[in-house]
Order: sequence, then structure tokens, then C-alpha cells
Amino acid sequence: MSLRIKAPLLVASALVGTVGFASTAYADAFYLQAQSARGAGRAFSGEGADTGPDSLWWNPAAIAGIRDGSATLSATAILPKGDVVDTGTVIGRPTFSPTTGRPTGLNYTPVGGNGTSSDPINKGVVPSGAIAYPLTDRIAIGLAVTSPFSFTTNYEANSWARYSADKTRLRTIDVQPSIGVVVTDWLRVGGALNVEYTDAILNNALPNLSAALPDGHQELKGDGWDFGWTAGVQLHNDFATVGISYKSSIRHNLKGDLTVSGLVGPLASSNTTVSGAKAAFNTPGQVIVAGRFRGTDKLTLNAQVVAYNWSKFDTIDLGAPLNTAIPENYMDSWSLAGGFDYDVTPKLTVRAGVQRTKSPTQDGQRDARVPDADRWTYAAGGSYQLSPRIALDAGAQYVDFANTTIDRNTAAYAGTAVQTNILTSGALRNASAVVLSLGGRVSF
Repeated sequence: MSLRIKAPLLVASALVGTVGFASTAYADAFYLQAQSARGAGRAFSGEGADTGPDSLWWNPAAIAGIRDGSATLSATAILPKGDVVDTGTVIGRPTFSPTTGRPTGLNYTPVGGNGTSSDPINKGVVPSGAIAYPLTDRIAIGLAVTSPFSFTTNYEANSWARYSADKTRLRTIDVQPSIGVVVTDWLRVGGALNVEYTDAILNNALPNLSAALPDGHQELKGDGWDFGWTAGVQLHNDFATVGISYKSSIRHNLKGDLTVSGLVGPLASSNTTVSGAKAAFNTPGQVIVAGRFRGTDKLTLNAQVVAYNWSKFDTIDLGAPLNTAIPENYMDSWSLAGGFDYDVTPKLTVRAGVQRTKSPTQDGQRDARVPDADRWTYAAGGSYQLSPRIALDAGAQYVDFANTTIDRNTAAYAGTAVQTNILTSGALRNASAVVLSLGGRVSF
């Protein structure tokens, strides 16, 4: 028996995880919030309403009306922990008639392998920076460079989750040129272009027809440049600032190579390298509403809500030569944060905050590449003015994830005589992250 399995059927399970790490590391699904050490200290509870280049990612109106040039640079260390545990996953391999060679059904057995993958998400450091300069007393321009979607995750070669995820790496670099304008004494507006580079490497195992044979393997590499936009307003008076902004969804288009190897027997003819493989997916748009309110001369209260239209991430579309689509079916979600800044002395400010985030993943559709969960984030930090033009910012966060299921069923070689089902039954347990941010600000 010799079977040729189409490339789209082999690549599908790998592409399911193209954009999925940060869920169990820091933020909402695969979106990273680590764009400001100042904001990290208050759980990002007022960024859309604050001023200066630190808030440029959230709201380009933040630089309108600045009096001096200023720049900020931050680095955030993300230290995640957690267990991805098998709770009864089985694999159904096809059986064949000894006389006709035709398939007769599926034989389900435990998937085997290491039943607990501890800390599969790699620790990492995320940099960010921004600069702004006033052209007039009413108009300022700025530039922010961030990495809003980035991760590396490794499962052991013998992990129970190997058919969904092996090694995955995603890197994005977002360059955001911006302009802010003071329209009236109380109204500021801003706009920005988001130029985003994405690079991805995705690996996972492929089952051979016999459990006695070692697994095959597939790897997808791709990259691409894409564009989005951001627009915002800020309303100012002596006691409060309200910021409202919108960051558009970005359609990411990746092009690269797919390599399938290690298949033997009837599947051997499917070992291949496909050049020019294409994949496309949408990251979510964001509606950000933030407020900063003066409680006393020293105390400022902060609040921020972000609505994410994760339903944009409904499919991963595979273009020529694959020409298929993988359903993702994410739900719209939100985060809500509150916090404060307190000026202890003219040079020292302390801050703290808490954030609640709902996961966009659904039960029955959550896989080991994106083991996302609802979470609470608790934060504290501070700023110290070293000189009239130089300040240091620091923030520390503890992120506590709810236990949840990993339960997305998959099939290798779907729709063929050798379709092999993986009925996933797993769990995310004991997941948390420590997030440490350090940054500096300078005016000129």
C-alpha cells in the first residue's frame, strides 16, 4: 500500500499554534503587555490616559503637548512556570484488513510519552522603547518600537503533547511612528502607523502508522511584514485625564518553508520540503479606555479597560500551494485594571495595581500550544528621579493563572485512509509567572 498525503493535511496541526504563547506567560492570549516599566508597576491601569513616550503604544495622543524631547527604554524579564499534564489522551491509529489491505477502523491506545511537561514555556526578556519630540507647542512626533507578540516554547520530544506542539518560536517587532496634536486646552488627538515584522518557527511530531516506529516530524518557518494603525484622544482638566484609543487588527501574512521528515512505510512518500508555503491570520484589534484621577496632591488613581476582538482570530488561512483553512474560533475578551501612583517625595513615586484578564480560548478548542487561562495580575513598582532630566522605573508582577483543560482534538492525515485521531485530554495546572521590568527615561 502506498499513499500520498497532501501537504495541507500535514501542515495543519503545526499552524494551529502559529501565534500562541503569551497566554500562559503574561497577558491576554498571545498578546504581550510589556511595553513600559512604568506601566508594569501599576498593572497597566492607566496607560491610555498618561502622557509621554511611555504611553505611546497605548495612545498616540499621549505625546501631544509635551514641552521637551524625551525617550524611554525598558526591558522586561518574563519567568513563567506551570505544568501541562496528560489526563487521558489517546491516539487512534488505523487498522487494515490483512487480505484486502483496506482500512477497517481505528485502534485507540494511550498516547504515551512523558505525562507531565513542566515549564514548557521558555523564560525570556522583552525590550521596548519610545522617543518623542515637540515640533511646536501643539504638535509632537514620536516613534515606539515594541515586541507585542513574542515567545519560545519547548516540549520534550517524548511529551504527551508532541503531536500538537514540539518547539515553537514567534518573534514580532512593531515600529509605530506617531503624531500627537493639541486641539484645545482640554482635547488632544493622535494617530500612528503600525509596521510589524513577524518571524515564526513551528515544530511538532507526526505519528507513523505503527506505534513501534519513531515519530515523524514537521517544521514550518515563515516571516513577513504587515501594517495596522492606532488612533486616540485624551480629555484633560485639572483633576482628571481620560484616554480613548483604538489599535487596529493586523492581517499577518507569512511566507516560508514546510519540511516533513521521518515518515516511513506507506507515509514515506509524504516526506517533502515545500517552498513558498503561505499562512495568514489576524491579530485582534483593541479598544482602550483609561482614566487617571487626582485624589490628593500626591495620590493619582488609575483605571483601564481593554476590549479585544479576538473573534478576528477565527481561522488560520493557508494559501498556495496548501489552500486550506484551520478553524480557531477565539472569543472576544477583555481586561480590567485599577491602580495608583503616590509621590512619596518630589523624587520618589511608588505605585501598585491589579488586573483581571479573561481568556479568549474556549473549552473544547484549547491545545498545548496555547494553554491559555483566565488570570489575575498583581503589581508593584516605583520611579526615582535621578536628576531633572533622568528617571528610573521599575515594576514587579505576579500573574496567577486558573487551572484549565487542554482538550482540542486533532487528526493527522485527516480525510485520508490513514487518518490518525488524537483525542486530547489534558490540563494546565499550577501556572504562574513572575514579571520584572526595569527602564529609564531621559528628557532633552
